Amino acid sequence: MYGSYSRRGHSGTGGVRTGPGARKGGALAVVGVTALLLAGCTSGGDSDGDGDGDRKAAPIGQRPKAADPYWVNPEGGAARQAAAYTEKGDSENAALIRKIAEQPAAEWILPDNAEAQTKGFTEAAAKADRDALLVLYNIPHRDCGQFSKGGASDGDSYRAWVDQVARGIGDRRATVVLEPDAVLHLVDGCTPEEFHEERYHLLKGAIERLKQQPATTVYLDAGNAGWQSPDALFEPLQWAGIGAADGFSVNVSNFYTTGASKDFGKRLSAKVGNKPFVIDTSRNGNGPYKGGDPGENWCNPPGRALGERPTVRTGDPLVKAYLWIKRPGESDGDCKGGPKAGEWYAKYALDLARNTK
Repeated sequence: MYGSYSRRGHSGTGGVRTGPGARKGGALAVVGVTALLLAGCTSGGDSDGDGDGDRKAAPIGQRPKAADPYWVNPEGGAARQAAAYTEKGDSENAALIRKIAEQPAAEWILPDNAEAQTKGFTEAAAKADRDALLVLYNIPHRDCGQFSKGGASDGDSYRAWVDQVARGIGDRRATVVLEPDAVLHLVDGCTPEEFHEERYHLLKGAIERLKQQPATTVYLDAGNAGWQSPDALFEPLQWAGIGAADGFSVNVSNFYTTGASKDFGKRLSAKVGNKPFVIDTSRNGNGPYKGGDPGENWCNPPGRALGERPTVRTGDPLVKAYLWIKRPGESDGDCKGGPKAGEWYAKYALDLARNTK
């Protein structure tokens, strides 16, 4: 999903997201997710083997609220994979996948039935006394025709979609990461010039609409430490409405270390009114991959590991949280043997968990 435009050097927001365009079956499919949440049912999901049903996985619960207020989806792809391994009697792999399943990860809102999806996620989070973590990834002309190309058909469709999301959130607590790569793809020249003015207006309008909800926090995406500099980004972020947002996000679906991401975020923050930021630590435990084809070193790179667990206790007032915005275990794209972007990739999930220190 995301910016597979890696020849610009961003080592891969590329295809990495679990956004709407790429995700067909990897996260239950839009209506299925909401239905499962509302019905409270369980499923074996996308498994690697046939379970005989005589073994039951321990329920996936919530993390301590003081350090980690975000909702853990007990029906996510990792949770279903762990249950499938348990049913198969594969306790070793089940334990590895539970390293992912037991942490809160963002829900990427799909194009269809946005209000119902968002309502389902935020209601489930509220019932657990947690905050929902959502990603909006549907900007027109998304991803420059790469792995995650797509998005809303035009500006009016996008505004209507954002309005549906806002109505679905209502007065419940939600944190929204807004349009990974959308600003960056204006800066790096991959989005044609004729779409720039509209995109700035759409992003600014999305922030304003979402902030009408009384308990919604909005972070506008600002790329990562290896893709463009703060000097190149701060004005475009201002044009996109960063002033009305709560802050910005960095390293979404990428692999840059937390230290490098902090440094990048702080330098950028100083240029946009000292706005705070969040860091995606979902897969940055071993830093970025530097081998293979530089044009695809962001796509399902080998040897990566889970990063810091999600928490709001970062020890730095400018860094509001470490979050798992990219859902670990979902593919970056059909490269290195992986399925389409956003689909569950069990082998890769196991490697991430196994490599984690």
